[in-house]
Amino acid sequence: MTDFSDSLSVSASGLKAQAMRLRILSENIANSDTPGYRRKTIPFEMQTDMRDRTLVQTGDVNLDRSELPEVFDPAHPLANAEGIYEGSNVDLIIEIADAREAQRSYEANLKMFEQARNMSSSLMDLLRR
Repeated sequence: MTDFSDSLSVSASGLKAQAMRLRILSENIANSDTPGYRRKTIPFEMQTDMRDRTLVQTGDVNLDRSELPEVFDPAHPLANAEGIYEGSNVDLIIEIADAREAQRSYEANLKMFEQARNMSSSLMDLLRR
């Protein structure tokens, strides 16, 4: 039975990591027009638990330190004397593509979780007979 619980734990760690990634990507998309906003990224790391299972966990959230684009808009409240303010370094195309990838990875982990649960349930039914 431990193989089933191990596969459930591995799937659950993948679900948690992808959910966190989707949250960060959603924040980036929501703030793409916010002046001075820096894109956030989150790395995945391998973690070995006490039962020697390799799980996925998220690392610390990092800020993209690339230069912020200068936007010319003299009417903007944050514009300097030359009419320029710093925009956001979020590229919506990249964020949407990353979100689609994270969503599909989440769905794959969910499918794996459901399969392990169904197999465990079927095994229990067979053992009851």
